[in-house]
Amino acid sequence: MAMLLTGLGLVLVIEGLALALAPSRIEAALDLLRAMSPGQRRMLGLVALSGGVALLWTIRLLG
Repeated sequence: MAMLLTGLGLVLVIEGLALALAPSRIEAALDLLRAMSPGQRRMLGLVALSGGVALLWTIRLLG
């Protein structure tokens, strides 16, 4: 449970930094996402999900 809360905290810190330091870049990224088709957004989400799982799996194996 502590690991889950730590991960959630890190996500919030990174998201908060992005919004605080580069709000115009966030708007540009949202415009880019709006321009993508639902299938492209789904694929992007699956790639991000796969990369995150692979990273966590690698950390778990090495740690």
